Amino acid sequence: MNADERRSVLLTHESVPGGQGFFHREAAKDAKKSISNPCVLGVFAVRFFLLWPLALFTGRAWAQLPEAPGKEETKRICGKCHELERSVSVHQDEEGWLQTMDKMVGLGAKITDEEFGAILKYLAKNFPAEELPKLNVNKATAIELESRLTLTRSQAAAILQHRAKKGPFKSIEDLKKVPGLDAAKIEAKKDRLAF
Repeated sequence: MNADERRSVLLTHESVPGGQGFFHREAAKDAKKSISNPCVLGVFAVRFFLLWPLALFTGRAWAQLPEAPGKEETKRICGKCHELERSVSVHQDEEGWLQTMDKMVGLGAKITDEEFGAILKYLAKNFPAEELPKLNVNKATAIELESRLTLTRSQAAAILQHRAKKGPFKSIEDLKKVPGLDAAKIEAKKDRLAF
């Protein structure tokens, strides 16, 4: 069996660009022809040479966890099951990290109370939730009102209807006048709002 025949046999069992495996020798020969096409190879080569430095830089940037108490525990315990770079890219507040860690313990992570506390503090300090800009209630969509203010769909719709009928809100007091809204809930989140 010569080299071309071996390659043809290999292609019958492996995937080729496009993500589909071949089971017939004839289909494998057609795939071999398209792979050896200089134009196809040129496109892949250009993409590779343009993108590999970016991938290398990005990988190195994420691979360096900040030096702080709890780093070693985080690497040792979380790194057993996860790619740390992907795990910390989430950025959560302390409550979010606590819920994530409780979930991992529930799934079988072996961790002492001391390690748990050190990892929680490390993650909350070094990978905090990103600050969201204030929500302009005069421009916000129903979905934005629901998610940012934890309103029901009907409450968000009521704000939009009130805004359409009476015009833009000038203050939080105007917003509290919307029928069906819990004024205490709006008051508690007033620091998130802009008018």
